[in-house]
Amino acid sequence: MNKISIIAVCLGALVFSACSDIKRTPGKAYMPDMQYSRAVETYSDPRELQAEGINYNARPVAGTISRSADVIYQHLADTTGGYITSSSLRNPLPYLDTLQTVEAERLYLINCGICHGTKLDGNGPLYKGGDGPYAAKPATLVGDPLYEAMSEGTMFYSITYGKNLMGSYATHLTPKQRWEVVHYIKAKQREAKGEATPATAPADATAPATDSTATAAK
Repeated sequence: MNKISIIAVCLGALVFSACSDIKRTPGKAYMPDMQYSRAVETYSDPRELQAEGINYNARPVAGTISRSADVIYQHLADTTGGYITSSSLRNPLPYLDTLQTVEAERLYLINCGICHGTKLDGNGPLYKGGDGPYAAKPATLVGDPLYEAMSEGTMFYSITYGKNLMGSYATHLTPKQRWEVVHYIKAKQREAKGEATPATAPADATAPATDSTATAAK
């Protein structure tokens, strides 16, 4: 009976001590920087972290492309030389089908139509024939030989980095969406000239990989 009493008293003391509000030192963490990760807000000032030797600026590593990007495209720096060399960059997407054209038109109207107009004549709501709040007429994408002769790569570069009074739309449109808008503009230029848009992919587009498991019958 005495042994049972002693065991009961010990267990009670153990339970009582476990319920104490006294803070105890926790055990060692194997990887404390992962177990106790420091939350960083997107637009927080990084100088506090830099003072601690943590060089974090919330920007992607130079020369890298997000895994979520649908189209990998050649990186061109935002320089005058980049604008010139962008003319050699070709649209990696196949020509748009009917559904893709509808989506590209939607993207154009949302992002470009306010300046360049629904008819791509540079007469959008901001200009409105000179009566709008924007005094300078935006570029006439259809009807101006300068922009009709502009290469796809230069258009993509201008949308990505901006040109003259037009700012960058890199944060508004993904690389794939920018190429779709370029396709849409070029299709409208061909349509104005009475030219048909080819139904096949551009000649320099990457050809689909052949099935190595398939063998031709001889």
